[in-house]
Amino acid sequence: MNSLNLLKKYLIDSQIFVSLMGTFFAVFFMLEQNIIKTPTIALIFITYFSGYLYTKHQNSGKLFYKVLIINFISGVVVTALILYNHNTDRLIKWLIIVVLGLLYDSKFLKYFVRKIPLFKIFYVGLMWALINSWLILPVFHPAIFWISWLFVTALVLPFDIRDMNADDLITFPRFIGIQNTKYFAYTLVFLSLVTAIYNLKFEYSFAFFLTSTVTFIFIFFSEKTNKESYFSFWVEACSGLPLLFILLKWLIN
Repeated sequence: MNSLNLLKKYLIDSQIFVSLMGTFFAVFFMLEQNIIKTPTIALIFITYFSGYLYTKHQNSGKLFYKVLIINFISGVVVTALILYNHNTDRLIKWLIIVVLGLLYDSKFLKYFVRKIPLFKIFYVGLMWALINSWLILPVFHPAIFWISWLFVTALVLPFDIRDMNADDLITFPRFIGIQNTKYFAYTLVFLSLVTAIYNLKFEYSFAFFLTSTVTFIFIFFSEKTNKESYFSFWVEACSGLPLLFILLKWLIN
């Protein structure tokens, strides 16, 4: 039990796990495009980690000021990584994504995206999709954008099921019910898979097929009574599965 509590505290609650999953998802597409670069991987992880820290700890009092310091340092490191390893165009892309992240959920704004009913899931998917299809690539890749946007949007829906009694906004589970929300998530994952099959190399589309199968299962068993770990670990881990399946294939071969 103590080991599980430590895992939850230092891996999940710290936002490291979700940041790793987002990074793994991006690395999957980097491998498919044959543009794997260590500085870019570091850039992606730092961006996710600082962003999720900011969102989580906005109402944490003095702790939030420490988070702001971490974010400032992260911004300096990322800027250095981009300018040293890439170009100013990549820096502009990154700054745009950071601004979009601030617009998602910032208490200093009177109105922010997270307050818009039913819109949150699409916006989160947009942020991840822009990182995978725009930030890390020399030119915008439409297919990777749609694969990422559809898949991540679907993954947010189980979290809305989890929070349907706690949310003070209209979410899809509250608007159309839990079962219809699951059908919606299945549809999004299916469309993402079809796009992957037609646009990714075979081994990568097959890895995404396996990922989609596992994701269908986790969506099916998503209930608001499930333990927190079901969502924050198992559902969250679905975005890291494509890379895992590719690595497993390489190990087997």
